[in-house]
Amino acid sequence: MTTPTNWRKSSYSGGGDGNNCVEIATSSTRIRIRDSKAPANAILTFRPEAFATFLNTVKRRHSTVTDFARFRG
Repeated sequence: MTTPTNWRKSSYSGGGDGNNCVEIATSSTRIRIRDSKAPANAILTFRPEAFATFLNTVKRRHSTVTDFARFRG
């Protein structure tokens, strides 16, 4: 698997250096997510339909950015 070069930070990253959130890279077949604080660490990889399921589950259980931040750890 090649490492994507089109990483984008979440719009919720905030001010400063913006290294307090997640980054995402997309292609036609995969969606990849990594922690912006540790980009060299593990990358989650989803098929688009599985990513949609993941997001819907997170949104239902963690309705605010603060809840999601606690979920991430």
